[in-house]
Amino acid sequence: MADETQHETRGRTENQAQDQAQAQTQDDELTIESPQQYKALSHPLRQRLLLALGGQAASVSRLAAVLDCGKGTVAHHLKVLQDAGVVRIAETRKVRGGSEHLYRRTARRITVAGGDTGPTAALLGAVAEECAKAPQEPLMVLRHLRLTADQAARLGEALQALVVEATEAPEGEPVHGVLVALYEQGTGRA
Repeated sequence: MADETQHETRGRTENQAQDQAQAQTQDDELTIESPQQYKALSHPLRQRLLLALGGQAASVSRLAAVLDCGKGTVAHHLKVLQDAGVVRIAETRKVRGGSEHLYRRTARRITVAGGDTGPTAALLGAVAEECAKAPQEPLMVLRHLRLTADQAARLGEALQALVVEATEAPEGEPVHGVLVALYEQGTGRA
């Protein structure tokens, strides 16, 4: 009986370690496709949460401080993002007699499928809020170019490689937002 209990305890500990290791990993890319995911991304604060969780896991308290809003509000919006499969609990740790969850995005890059402008507008709104609070004037460049399909594809690959291959500085350095967009203008636009 004692061997059985010891085996069960060891099995639970191993399973917890496996769960924690899995939670700390991040997929390379997540494509937003389901209505639940679109709805989760439709709120500007959720966009800001995803931006804040860019490269590292963070607690509700840390996110509330960074985003200058209440812990309850942050917890609610994290739950919506978690239910949509966009964030997950990366780690749970004991603090002052309770538990604290550290949240992480499920993927390094999040892309949106289809042509729905709602998530794009929400993302741009979240970026605008971040830019308004930036300590220095943000760099923004909008340029319209005439490109062949081949030129546009090569430019898109180069821009994506530039962002994906960028090396992050160590913990404690300021976090910078990088937004890259390449799109073909619709007809009827100047």
